[in-house]
Amino acid sequence: MSIKKASLIIILILLIDQISKYYIKTNFMLGEEIRVFDWFRILFVENEGMAWGAKIPGEYGKLFLTLFRIVAIGGIGYWLWDSVRKNAPKILILCISLVFAGALGNIIDSVFYGIIFNDSYGQVATLFPEEGGYGTLFHGKVVDMLYFPLYGGTLPEWIPFFGGTYFTFFDPVFNIADSAISVGVILLLLFNKTAFPKKEQITE
Repeated sequence: MSIKKASLIIILILLIDQISKYYIKTNFMLGEEIRVFDWFRILFVENEGMAWGAKIPGEYGKLFLTLFRIVAIGGIGYWLWDSVRKNAPKILILCISLVFAGALGNIIDSVFYGIIFNDSYGQVATLFPEEGGYGTLFHGKVVDMLYFPLYGGTLPEWIPFFGGTYFTFFDPVFNIADSAISVGVILLLLFNKTAFPKKEQITE
């Protein structure tokens, strides 16, 4: 796969990701929800930290996380370029492109959203508000909206420790960028042997 085709995949995912986030941010208040089906909802939440809502504590935790993501995307970008240069298998280049696009999509939120949007608490945010954004550079929040509560109910009493409590599967709220990263990683695991073929040993 050429670098041109890989770039087209990345640009397409970025466009879908950022357009969907812009639409949600400028049309929904934080916590607002639309039920498409019982098992699929559009739910606007913002993620201040890492995956699963984890956070790095401290005043500079968010800044450290954003800078770490930028360094990581640089490494992934080099891996993509080097793989294309070495004519690596198409599935490997596709997977790296998906992960790169997803990581870059969330980095855009973390770096810029704090200065180009106002907050969404009790209001619909606007782009480039006169009073300024809700944060500063590198302190933006990642917009999530895809929610698939495939099951929700009270667990049977006989289950140790968790019996009688309410349980939801699948609970995380995510976005297109997260989906691209997940698909890229899953494909890489499924087609590991194709993506990383063993070099044939030369026998005399």
